[in-house]
Amino acid sequence: MIVVIGSINMDLVLRVPRMPLPGETLTGGAFRTIPGGKGANQAVACARLSGKVAGAQQVAMVACVGDDAFGATLRAALVGDGIIDSHITTLPGVASGIASILVDDNGQNSIVIAGGANDLLSPAHIDAAKELIEQADIVVLQLETPMATVVHAIKLARSLGKTVVLNPAPAASLPEGVLELVDYLIPNEIEAAMLAGVSPEGADVKALAAALQKLGSDNVIITLGSKGVHAALYGGDYTFPAEVVKAVDTTAAGDTFIGGFVAGLASGMDEAEAIQQGQRAAAWSVTKPGAQTSIPHLHELF
Repeated sequence: MIVVIGSINMDLVLRVPRMPLPGETLTGGAFRTIPGGKGANQAVACARLSGKVAGAQQVAMVACVGDDAFGATLRAALVGDGIIDSHITTLPGVASGIASILVDDNGQNSIVIAGGANDLLSPAHIDAAKELIEQADIVVLQLETPMATVVHAIKLARSLGKTVVLNPAPAASLPEGVLELVDYLIPNEIEAAMLAGVSPEGADVKALAAALQKLGSDNVIITLGSKGVHAALYGGDYTFPAEVVKAVDTTAAGDTFIGGFVAGLASGMDEAEAIQQGQRAAAWSVTKPGAQTSIPHLHELF
């Protein structure tokens, strides 16, 4: 089983010809509401990329939504993908998380998040899900929920002998010693630079990965967008070039990569095979609009 602990948002997506300047009003294009949130996106990617074959991994989420219309829609979307929702808590009188996303004609995006119910995911919710986490092989986390909760969940998962995957996004500093508890750290270049305490401008990706390994994580996988992936693994350093595609919308590409990688590991792939599955899925996703609407199923990749 894969357990994803993290955020669930409703994405409010607006197409724009370009990003607006400060104080500028632009006329936009199509507007859509699409289920998202880094935690939910990664859970959906894990579920879809595990396939529908016998022995496919179950995926469960530990998260919070509000008691509003968005919350009901978001839960239904996850259940529709076969995700176990027994530890998705509906909080009364609280709004569900939302993300306001502008997507320009080059497929690049700009995102502002209002955490809502995600900000109230607590260590108590993690403890309540201990039996679920005990069933997991891999536990996946991000940083769109309170840091104290993320750290508590990492410590619990590690104490139970689980493989811990951390996507340190949005970029933030981590408490000392946390990376020593993480089996696979998967940042992008900006997040890697922040964790290493250096400027992302001109930073050498190999040096970044080595610095993060020194901070404690045995395996560091840095996603580089169209430049591919650099993986500093326990067995050595590797570079994986990206597939060349025309990007329509890069929203959730990183989440799709993580889901493909984790699903590959859970199915018995070695690290290189799992990385390549994640890359193939991410490349497919950027050719489609939206977050969860862009995440492929396993059969679509072959």
